[in-house]
Amino acid sequence: MGRGRVELKQIENKISRQVTFSKRRTGLKKKAHEISVLCDAQVALIVFNNNGKLFEYSSESSVENILERYERHAHTVKLVGADNESQRNWSLECFKLTGKVQVLERNLRNFVGHDLDPLSLRDLQSLEHQLDSALKRIRTRKNQVVHESITEMHKKTKALQEKNNMLANKIKEKEKTLAENSPCWPETVGQSSCPLQLQSPQRIVPCLTLRL
Repeated sequence: MGRGRVELKQIENKISRQVTFSKRRTGLKKKAHEISVLCDAQVALIVFNNNGKLFEYSSESSVENILERYERHAHTVKLVGADNESQRNWSLECFKLTGKVQVLERNLRNFVGHDLDPLSLRDLQSLEHQLDSALKRIRTRKNQVVHESITEMHKKTKALQEKNNMLANKIKEKEKTLAENSPCWPETVGQSSCPLQLQSPQRIVPCLTLRL
């Protein structure tokens, strides 16, 4: 008959438990040494008993050397795992963006009237509704721009009129100043208010003297 499988459970008797611990610890240490020698492996063994006493074994000079190597390896694996996870996330994000670009390109072709055959009646009605809404927004914006342009032209026209009026007033004031300062400013056409009258020169008649 084959040997039955022994159920593992904690040994209740304290002395028996201590004896078993000592035997198994020695056997575990022996197995660790064997695998390090036979397979050229680096082995570190750390055991604490139920009282907190430490038992250790190392195939190297100290357990700390193997622990440092373990920490470096664990850190490297963590970084590689993070890079792989990041790479998977970027790949998924790229796949999603590619799908969105394809949808946008198809919608753009539909908006300009291309590739309409695969669309159903419901899709065509939805496309028509979107185009109508877009046209309304375009017309509203166009009217707003036209209104703003007209308002700006009115402001410029008013500013030019005010500037012309100022120039006309300056010209009138200058003419008035010249009229007040000039002694010979004509009042009416063909007449002169100048107090000085030009006298025509006297005509000199030559005199002939006859000698007898």
